[in-house]
Amino acid sequence: MFSINIYLRLALIAATLIGGVVLTLAFGFWYAFPFFLIGIALLVGYILLGTVQSAAMLMQSTDFGAAEKRLNMTLSPRLLYATNRAYYYIIKGTLAVARKDNDAGEMWLKKARDIKVPTDNEKAIIEMQLANLAATKGRWQQAQMHFRNVKGLKISDPNIREQAKQLEKALSQQGQVKAAMTQGGMAMRPGGKRRRPKMR
Repeated sequence: MFSINIYLRLALIAATLIGGVVLTLAFGFWYAFPFFLIGIALLVGYILLGTVQSAAMLMQSTDFGAAEKRLNMTLSPRLLYATNRAYYYIIKGTLAVARKDNDAGEMWLKKARDIKVPTDNEKAIIEMQLANLAATKGRWQQAQMHFRNVKGLKISDPNIREQAKQLEKALSQQGQVKAAMTQGGMAMRPGGKRRRPKMR
């Protein structure tokens, strides 16, 4: 997807709007109209789309510090288009988890889940990240619940489908380990108090 560098976008917004004001004062509004039109279009795009796309690209290159700084240049997440707002929260959650702040990560991801994203791919990403967080905290039933939500979705992206398979495998292995530990624990439990032999 085509994207304008955020610094270039901000410079163009300032240049076109200031240029429009100068032309209006010098020659009249209609001479400045194209400048105002371009400046307003760029400003509206910045407000509705934010810096989510460029932050995601930085995060893919594992430059988490730069990704967070870029994401923070979004004017207001509440004003973002729904999909971009969901991705904003997903990236915030992912960055928090990368900093080992799992509680903040879970909070941001739940915010993303509460938004009605347009496709099941986005829903699957959110549920899988929440499942991973729950598993990290040892909440295996909750992790399974999130994974059941994933299985009910129609995922079209092959990469996300592969991630879902890997998650299912990990949760299945954990279930087997828990079952083995439970059986082992039961085997080690004493069947009752042993009666002491009578003293003669």
